[in-house]
Amino acid sequence: MRTILHADLDAFYASVEVLDDPSLRGKPVIVGGRPGDRGVVSAASYEARAFGVHSAMPLRTAARRCPDGVFLPGRPSRYRDLSEQVMRIFADYTPLVEPISLDEAFLDVSGSIAAFGDGTAIGRQIKNRVLDEVGLVVSVGVATNKLCAKVASDLRKPDAFVVVPPGEEAAFLAPLPIRRLWGVGPQLQAALADYGVTTIGQLAGMPDGTLHRRFGRHGDELAARARGVDPSSVHTIHQAKSIGHEHTFDTDTVDPKRLEATLLDVAESVASRLRRHDLAAGSVQLKLRYEGFETLTRQAPLPRQTREAQPIYDAGLALLRKTLVAGRGVRLVGLTAINLSDAQQLTLFDAPDRTDRLARSIDVVRERFGDTAITRARLLTDRPRRRFDFGERPDAPGSEDEGA
Repeated sequence: MRTILHADLDAFYASVEVLDDPSLRGKPVIVGGRPGDRGVVSAASYEARAFGVHSAMPLRTAARRCPDGVFLPGRPSRYRDLSEQVMRIFADYTPLVEPISLDEAFLDVSGSIAAFGDGTAIGRQIKNRVLDEVGLVVSVGVATNKLCAKVASDLRKPDAFVVVPPGEEAAFLAPLPIRRLWGVGPQLQAALADYGVTTIGQLAGMPDGTLHRRFGRHGDELAARARGVDPSSVHTIHQAKSIGHEHTFDTDTVDPKRLEATLLDVAESVASRLRRHDLAAGSVQLKLRYEGFETLTRQAPLPRQTREAQPIYDAGLALLRKTLVAGRGVRLVGLTAINLSDAQQLTLFDAPDRTDRLARSIDVVRERFGDTAITRARLLTDRPRRRFDFGERPDAPGSEDEGA
């Protein structure tokens, strides 16, 4: 029988800001930008959440709901440093660690029980060490599978510690609302409401044939999850499916030169993050949001797998020029590297050694002294104000709420 932990740092970005500035303790802290910016909230302390502020909410909406909130732009390098410290603590207990983002991970501790005790003991040790050594609070769920461990850690936040005993998975899930179940979003909730289903237990009690007829194979998977069945393994190698960056303008712009300069800046950021993760892109996707929130995406292959800014920019620029409607205001522009591969597979011809060393040296300087420490001459006058960029997950916060 497996023992799986899900560990999730509470309000991570906001908690780091409070850790480094204790005067913020007890105040509503909102990370993502200034209250008048057109970006979105990336993290909110629990004090801010009491006002209805949540991640992915437009900053201006957050400012209306919480006018006394402390708005901060965020510090990605600091968050990464503390995340690495926490992940090293996890690794002390098992080599089977699957990071999901900077602030959460699954751990399979089935083989560690003889050395450290059962899942409950290991979970307690991890909570205590993260608090003592890093200064942050981590919520932990313990179960026989990833699904129940994840639901458990989320159930009683902040500072949660919930154990689901073996054999009680279905009973644990049964009274919970169906939105707690993986794969159940608003549309599926509405569809299940047609059957009078509002809890996971009610979903588990539906005939399998009914779910299969309505939802196909997804219905079969839903039925299994509702009964607490999840055979998925903890994967120790978590490779991003895509890496992207985008910029929201303070005011809509119709200036092609400003858009092109911004796109170059975005391409530099994407390339830097590819190098950080030793990945290379085979294609690029352009995201263009016009006034009124109409959003268009276009993608094109790159001439070769790369982690260099120039070919990524060239491909994005070609897409921009094809997509841009003259005279129409642009609210947001972004680039995403897709079709990723391990950069170690590149040949010397594809990634010249000297070019790669130079790029990595620039990355180190920017990491230490800021993005503007070294920049292209073209961006000295046109460089846009950088919008903070979080995480590597495809579903990480960082794009504006479509309904705003």
